[in-house]
Amino acid sequence: MQVISAAHPEWTVPFTGLRPAQFRRLVRLVAQRGGDAIAGGRPGRQWTLPLADRVLLVTAYWRTNLTMRQLGPLFGVSHSAAHRVIDSLGPLLTLLPVRRRPAKQIAVVDGTLIPTRDHRLAAQSKNYRYSTNLQVAIDANTRLVIALGEPQPGNRNDTVVYRTNGIQQALAGRTVMADGGYRGNPEVIIPYRKPPDGTPLPDWKEHLNTTHRTIRARIEHTFARMKTYKILRDYRRAAHTLAHTASAIAHLHNIALTR
Repeated sequence: MQVISAAHPEWTVPFTGLRPAQFRRLVRLVAQRGGDAIAGGRPGRQWTLPLADRVLLVTAYWRTNLTMRQLGPLFGVSHSAAHRVIDSLGPLLTLLPVRRRPAKQIAVVDGTLIPTRDHRLAAQSKNYRYSTNLQVAIDANTRLVIALGEPQPGNRNDTVVYRTNGIQQALAGRTVMADGGYRGNPEVIIPYRKPPDGTPLPDWKEHLNTTHRTIRARIEHTFARMKTYKILRDYRRAAHTLAHTASAIAHLHNIALTR
């Protein structure tokens, strides 16, 4: 017996974070990317669930971080079928690369630690948990996610990860703002630091630092919204899947911000 279905619009908001119309657009996008072809092209038995229900299952998994044995009965499928749905549809929800951008676009970049149980990528970090460092860049004006870096071990500092995870290349040509942890990257705008002798900063520098903090706070708000998908608070899947999971959640975040 299926408990949750996309046929009932009231399920879409709590399990996807999207309004019904936004969720329908998402399903159409997945279909265009080959979501239906996966079902029709599989050898043997066809999918029990229609495409909309499979998309809902994937987003519900990310939203709740339930185990497969908990999630499967809610959709009337076995836990192994739920696992196959997530493996097949998850990569189709990822964020598309930004090809065009405003001439004066300002990007804000920062990293966040994702607790990750797969120790092949995760490392013990400052919070004493095995985690990965995920870096995200947003448009400072629209707050939409425009780039993500490849996850790196959580014991690496932000400035090193910024150079090695691909996000620096993705943001090439843009004005980039970040916190003081990105020292050593001359193209990144960071706050003014107090002189070594402890003398206070001039008023104009303090004013610029205040403006900088106000704009940079938007990336922290983005992290908070992305982590309403609880899978980013305790990632139990294989570490190599984290990149497309985070990208797909960023995509859902962008859809939720657009009308």
